[in-house]
Amino acid sequence: MTGQPGRPRVGIVSDVVLQRHRLQAATSKFGLEVGFSGDPDRLLAYPVFPDVSVWLVTLEDEADHPLLFDHLLENTEAPVLFGLDETPRPGGTEYFRWERRLLDKLEQQLGHLEELDSEATLAQLEQDAATATSSPGLPYWVPPAAPGSVAEEVWILGASLGGPAAVKTFLDHLPPSLPVGFIYAQHIDGNFTEVLTRVLGRHAHYQLKPAQEGYQVRNGDVVLMPVEHEWKLSEQGTLTETSDPWPGPYGPSIDQVLLNVADHYGQRCHAILFSGMGNDGAIAAPLLKAYGSRIWVQESKSCGNSSMPESVAATGCTGFCGTPEQLARELIKTIEESCLLKSRQKRDSA
Repeated sequence: MTGQPGRPRVGIVSDVVLQRHRLQAATSKFGLEVGFSGDPDRLLAYPVFPDVSVWLVTLEDEADHPLLFDHLLENTEAPVLFGLDETPRPGGTEYFRWERRLLDKLEQQLGHLEELDSEATLAQLEQDAATATSSPGLPYWVPPAAPGSVAEEVWILGASLGGPAAVKTFLDHLPPSLPVGFIYAQHIDGNFTEVLTRVLGRHAHYQLKPAQEGYQVRNGDVVLMPVEHEWKLSEQGTLTETSDPWPGPYGPSIDQVLLNVADHYGQRCHAILFSGMGNDGAIAAPLLKAYGSRIWVQESKSCGNSSMPESVAATGCTGFCGTPEQLARELIKTIEESCLLKSRQKRDSA
């Protein structure tokens, strides 16, 4: 993946090939363009000094490269970050924590890096909604959920850049009255939540509603997690707002939403990670998997940005990968199979 036009450029200097490769992969995941990547000798011999916004320098032994630092200081005014942690093996929790620390250091120098859906993007999505296809009917073996009934199964929908379009497509391909509730964690500018609620609720059976103090998720709900403060669930399963901001760089923290919801629902809590930058969700996914939860991701080619679902898939915890339409069909199939199993168990015990 390459950075987007106009995005900051990063220079990477390391005398370890593997470290350069992993730094390049991580910075690309944040949407940065790599303007230089090489060892100190290559930079010293470079005919034209690279124009980048920040330098990342990590060396096995700084004494082996005495000319490097003077060369950097003489040729650039861009910040130079030295002494980065050695990169852990990709795919594990420590690797994703390392990526978060790197992102924090980069944002201290470059400002907010994650790209979010704009108001114009949401407005276009609202126009496109008029052509939405009709949703399928409820399968024969799935009893329709009673209106207003409390959801026993909850699916968390996590997304960032490109997420609103993907989540809307997913919801539009679900039949009404499925016995399931959704909690939606979307990285978005807090000023756009009203238009997001309108767009995703206009042509779907599953309409967005903002989280409310003391509310319990019902079948058919898509409860939108607010951006500003962290929300948890009480012992009774009701939503409650805390006075603390979401942990991590972005709100709502998808990792924290996964942990907070799973803390109450256990194996009755599942997750789908849609399009988005970064790796939010990758740290909590193994913990949900340990509960017995299902973890699904949107397939890369259908994403506006595939970094987030690919990061979650790299944990080895995912059980299904598909387009938003395929994810909807798989959910219908999964619920139908669960209802069939319950029906057989009930018949056998009679």
